[in-house]
Amino acid sequence: MSKFSSVDFEVHGKVQGVFFRKFAQKRAQELGLSGFVQNTPKGTVIGHVEGDRTKVQQMKQWLEKVGSPKSRIDKTVFADEKPVSQLAGTGFIIKQT
Repeated sequence: MSKFSSVDFEVHGKVQGVFFRKFAQKRAQELGLSGFVQNTPKGTVIGHVEGDRTKVQQMKQWLEKVGSPKSRIDKTVFADEKPVSQLAGTGFIIKQT
């Protein structure tokens, strides 16, 4: 089994204007993950994360339960989670909408 995995996510709640993306980037970098995070026009935050399977699980927990200090997470939806044999990118970036 691959030690790497990737997953897409969408976070619902009060997640814009509360530095959610900046904190998500910081957490992903601490975990050594790559991917991106981006605001959506409908007020959610979407993104993609990939890296060591254990670290991806830790990031999922953060996206579901922690967030930035001023955020309120109502729901986090994960999609297309899969093992990957090779990482597609390096670094975790904040994409502009």
